[in-house]
Amino acid sequence: MEFSACPFCNLTVPSLELERHANNHLDDEENARDFELALQISLAPPFVDNSVEHINSSRDNPKSGFFRCDAQGTTSRRIDTDEKICYLVESQIKESFCQVEDGLMSLLAKCLELDSKNATSILSGYVDHFQSVESEDVGWGCGWRNIQMLSSHLLKQRQEAREVLYGGSSFVPDIASLQRWLEIAWERGFDTLGSNDFDHNIYGRRNWIGTTECAALFRSFGLRARIVDFCGNDISLDKNVGKRKVMQVYGPMDKFLSKRDSKIPDAVSSGEGSSSIPLGNKKGDQVLIDWVWNYFSDNNPIPSGNRRVVLSGKPPLYFQHDGHSRTIIGIQVQHQINRMQHCNLLILDPSSKTRALEKSLKENVGWQKLIKRGVHTLKKDQYQLCFIDPGIASGEELEKLKTLHSTRVEF
Repeated sequence: MEFSACPFCNLTVPSLELERHANNHLDDEENARDFELALQISLAPPFVDNSVEHINSSRDNPKSGFFRCDAQGTTSRRIDTDEKICYLVESQIKESFCQVEDGLMSLLAKCLELDSKNATSILSGYVDHFQSVESEDVGWGCGWRNIQMLSSHLLKQRQEAREVLYGGSSFVPDIASLQRWLEIAWERGFDTLGSNDFDHNIYGRRNWIGTTECAALFRSFGLRARIVDFCGNDISLDKNVGKRKVMQVYGPMDKFLSKRDSKIPDAVSSGEGSSSIPLGNKKGDQVLIDWVWNYFSDNNPIPSGNRRVVLSGKPPLYFQHDGHSRTIIGIQVQHQINRMQHCNLLILDPSSKTRALEKSLKENVGWQKLIKRGVHTLKKDQYQLCFIDPGIASGEELEKLKTLHSTRVEF
């Protein structure tokens, strides 16, 4: 396989992918010029002299910040956070993705109508699917792709979110731009503990991210992103440092499972949250299923015997577990003859190919394997969800959102 260097970022990519990768850097000539100028300014090495030792140490110091440089590369002054935001608004790149004719969710709704005579399905509203790209983010980028899916819904269906997200750009940025936005969120004080795990630096790196990074990013725009932990009641808390013990998790979850004390949770769905919600002797998978149903249905009772699909308008859920994250876009309940109910989570996976999803939905063949996930597939000991309540926080509420807590649901 032949490789070529991108003329914009010098990243080496397969030659067959070069044109697509390069096109991501510009939607038009004006945007390209803005991007090049902003990139030169924002990526200028933070230095005050020409010694290699000082340059390297400054790059490693997240507090060294950005500096403005003149045409000769002379350092003049530090760039503050507001200026960084202005540069990023102008230089961020729109993520290219596979557009689905008629819309992915509309195709899914039609298939669900034909799927079962005794099933009720509740779907989120509009959502675009963002797949992981082999030459760019396969193996590490699922968290960013899920953020993009949530963003596509918010930008389409929530006017207040569209006005604040990504500087009012009205489009979903690429991963590199999202990484910059997360760094700015950290710099503004959102999830300080979490930023320490990454040394305050995520841009250009292939680190796995989790639910807390998703919440911190959205909260930095004033969105009320909430986190819910689903775990067994045998997981204890270290009272001295507020960290959970017993379970050691490796992968995307290892960051957020150890950095929040869930004794002081956020309010859930604008109600009074509880740090620990015991749910009797229900199995963990059923606890999660019940919560997801109540979320999309707004706690309305499950109708029986009706074959229908309901659009709830609720945003999708960022769905995290050890090793991977996905996006829950709805839930289906099938009513059995024996009055039992069989539930399926409806999920978009970044590892799926968008064209394969589109084809299977249009032909109504094989889409179940790509989207449906039954209770029997929920084998992990812990899960975590991020959901977004309506409205935009400001003032004192926004300050409180800088500290991340979670509601802990025990089973």
